[in-house]
Amino acid sequence: MTGVQRTESRNLHSKVNKTFYYSFFSIYAALVLQNVITLSVNLADNMMLGAYSETSLAGVAAVNQIQFVFQQILMALGDGLVIFCSQYWGKKQTGPMKKIAATAMHAGLVVAVLLFVGVSLFPYQAVGIFTTDRLIIEEGVQYLNIIRFTYLFFAVTQLLLAALRSVEVVKIAFCLSIMTFFINCGINYVLIYGNFGAPEMGTAGAAVGTLTARIVECAVLIIYIIKKEKNLNLRLKDYLQFDKVFCKDYFRITAPMVVVQSLWGVNTALQTVILGHMTSAAIAANSAASTLFLMVKSTAVGAASTASIIIGKTIGTGDIALTKVYARVMQRMFLVIGILSGILLFFIRIPILDLYDLSSATKDMANTFLIILSVVCVGMSYQMPTNNGIIRGGGNAMFVVKMDLISIWLIVIPLSFFMAFVMKASPAVVVCCLNADQIFKCIPAFLESHYGNWIRKLTRDESPAS
Repeated sequence: MTGVQRTESRNLHSKVNKTFYYSFFSIYAALVLQNVITLSVNLADNMMLGAYSETSLAGVAAVNQIQFVFQQILMALGDGLVIFCSQYWGKKQTGPMKKIAATAMHAGLVVAVLLFVGVSLFPYQAVGIFTTDRLIIEEGVQYLNIIRFTYLFFAVTQLLLAALRSVEVVKIAFCLSIMTFFINCGINYVLIYGNFGAPEMGTAGAAVGTLTARIVECAVLIIYIIKKEKNLNLRLKDYLQFDKVFCKDYFRITAPMVVVQSLWGVNTALQTVILGHMTSAAIAANSAASTLFLMVKSTAVGAASTASIIIGKTIGTGDIALTKVYARVMQRMFLVIGILSGILLFFIRIPILDLYDLSSATKDMANTFLIILSVVCVGMSYQMPTNNGIIRGGGNAMFVVKMDLISIWLIVIPLSFFMAFVMKASPAVVVCCLNADQIFKCIPAFLESHYGNWIRKLTRDESPAS
């Protein structure tokens, strides 16, 4: 290394010390807290319904798998928006950002409407995918008949928040999550059990609480954008436009992400399908374990979103050398986050499970699942932010697509079905198989991020007229 190169290297690392950590952790903290509060709503639903009826808990858990797949599609649409818009934000060009935000919103609304129509026409078939127990299906359909009305509001909220995230506005998401948590839990307490003279609605009461919270959440966010948000200055007219060129560019990058996120959502839902067809207690156990796991997983999800914002913005400035330095620094941070997250999940599993009113067999099964997931958490916390934050945020979405298709659909799913229905393995062994990809995807993630050509400039210069 020459003297000039050493000086440049020191200057780059000096930039990391002075600006990077503050930028990373200010965004990261808000995103993690938002995810934790959002998932706390599901945890509260689970605990309240688990205390009310284990059958109700299992029915809602089955329906929530549909919601999870929908959420993954919206996440992909939002991540695609962030990847593009953060690069434009690095160049301070807001015109194309509004066009991309409009394209993402149109796609999200189409998905929401299609899902609403599908579950409205075939509610019993939709819930029946996840279990053959008639009582669980009845509870699930009761919940689905109300919760389906949240899909439109949820799509609008998530894609508006993605647009704000691309310009580093993240605190509003945290505030909305806190508000949603208290609204949902308050209504649940009143309507599930029939407190304060209200009717005892059980599963339907939980659905009403979630629907009310989603409507209020969406309304407050729209008011905030109109009254307070100035970086993008989004207005309704911005969402009425359609730009063919930007639409094509957006879907060229986002379509593979939608496919992968959808398939990953289906993969997660198949965990409920497989376990639900092994034993009815496994659905409730998996619901309790997976909800807590998803809360701890927020550390990895927040790291991935933060990495995507920082990588995209840095590429937008044209400083490729600094982008690579940021990528390597963040990967070391991901490892630390993973180890701490795994330790946290291991030690909080017993106190949290004690809050559930479940049978001893169901609780023991959930405890076993969480011990397995504590180990999974370490690998996941490295590979997910590296793949979905750094590599995909850098513009190379196809690498993540290929890796997920191979690992999930050629290895994990066939292996899990084989172990469950041919070898008749225990639910714990099947859970290990279902989450094995979170460990072995670490190797290709490391190799691509260090030696691959993952950086892509996605923005196109616009004239002032456009």
